[in-house]
Amino acid sequence: MIRHRLAGLVGVVAAATTVVACGGDTGTGQAGPPQPGGTLRYGLSQAPSCSDPAQSGSNQTIYVARQVVDSLTDQDPRTGAITPWLAKSWQISPDSKVFTFTLADGVTFSDGTPLTADSVRDTFDAIIRLGGAKAPLGTSYLANYVGTTAVDKLTARVEFSQPNAPFLQASSTPQLGILAQSTNAKPAEARCAGDNIGSGPFTYADYKQDASVTLAKRAGYDWGSAVFGHKGEAYLDRIEFTVIPESGVRTGSVASGQLDAISDALPQDAPQIEAVGGRVLSTSNPGTPFGLHPNVTRGPLRDPAVRQALLPAVDRRQLVDTVLGPQFKPATSTLAAATPAYADLSSKLAYDPTKAKSILEQAGWLPGPDGIRVKNGERLSFSVTFSQVFAGNQAILELVQQQLRQVGVELKLDLVSFPESTARQNSKDYDAIYGNSTRADGDILRTAFSLTGRNLNVRGPIPALDDTLNNQLSANDPATRADLIKTAQQQILDNGLYIPTIELSQAIGAAAHTQDLKFEASARLQFFDTWLSGH
Repeated sequence: MIRHRLAGLVGVVAAATTVVACGGDTGTGQAGPPQPGGTLRYGLSQAPSCSDPAQSGSNQTIYVARQVVDSLTDQDPRTGAITPWLAKSWQISPDSKVFTFTLADGVTFSDGTPLTADSVRDTFDAIIRLGGAKAPLGTSYLANYVGTTAVDKLTARVEFSQPNAPFLQASSTPQLGILAQSTNAKPAEARCAGDNIGSGPFTYADYKQDASVTLAKRAGYDWGSAVFGHKGEAYLDRIEFTVIPESGVRTGSVASGQLDAISDALPQDAPQIEAVGGRVLSTSNPGTPFGLHPNVTRGPLRDPAVRQALLPAVDRRQLVDTVLGPQFKPATSTLAAATPAYADLSSKLAYDPTKAKSILEQAGWLPGPDGIRVKNGERLSFSVTFSQVFAGNQAILELVQQQLRQVGVELKLDLVSFPESTARQNSKDYDAIYGNSTRADGDILRTAFSLTGRNLNVRGPIPALDDTLNNQLSANDPATRADLIKTAQQQILDNGLYIPTIELSQAIGAAAHTQDLKFEASARLQFFDTWLSGH
């Protein structure tokens, strides 16, 4: 392939946009009609944790896995509407317990086997077998799953024992993407080896864990989502993903023409990318913003007053202005502003260190000799476990550490690998864990905070919150469900179950010749419409 030239490709337009309620869709501007062919070289900030879409969690993992799997539905990033993909139509029972999908005819997996209703059943059954430790998002989306019936070859009836109103949106996610039986039959670990068989526009050509992934265009693909910008096959012949943890190295590789696009382009990287005609494309992630989940069974975080004091002790605006930049926003709730049914709770999260000190003092936490507060001989000290799943995490937490020390709280930073972070979450072995979850539906709160979900707080029953989270799952009326989700956001803060910091944005550095690199509704990249000019 002839290497791309930057010369003459001036005036590429890219607007950083945020579409309320559904993420965003930002691509480089057209430079003439799309040109098929070529290899896109992409720099990931972190290695994919697993090649299996059902087990994918981090953005860097989903950027890769999303391309090989199609879902029953898609979600329009502009409107949030659920649109056809593998399912050309569907019916939902009045009680939201039964979802019947009519599948498109003629779809095949990359091993040549046809897509049938059995494929839907086998995929969902396999996710349930994987379980919450391996597929926490997918199993949460399938809450109260009874089973899937193949009514006929192209009709799949998915049944739940209790109403599951958010399931239609969940059917658009990569975690519930439909896979071939050859993949569904494998155990969890074997599904991470890079030979997953989907019906998507790309296939795995090479997978080297912690190093690189190569995807190849699927010849004959002709059943793309209604949201996609064109019909037929993808434009790109191949996508080469390389893992480059160092931000400066990723940026320099775009500027020198060695890469065509990169993840996690930080504010200081933008001038170097723009100097060669490139752009930084950004969109806000829906779902839960980054924040600390306190383990309410350990150390001083057992005290509700401590958890309440942490909310006004964090200067979220300073986090954004000091570490990140204008494409990021301070967290203002337990949901990001781009999520449907988001409630603005910024007044509860306003920076007020005097208030934080007052709460602690009234609860009996008094300054010790070194300034760290003490109560009954116990220091107000706890650790936060985190990984570099987002490039700015360590710098953000180092600043939070400084902010908390000003009110007499000692925060210890426990940086671990992404697999170790996942293992700690599953074993609940942490004082607090730092992270976020992306989904364009407020049901993500149930996934993270409910007793039957991940319960990252390791909490016992809180009847009012438990009822709210369960009732939104079964609420058929959209307005009623939105009100419940807004109530849940408030209740989570009132119980000190989350200390939000910043809203995650995807910031993608793209060379001038990289065209139509788009975000889907959950702010992950969609490469189907992407093409390279001048290749």
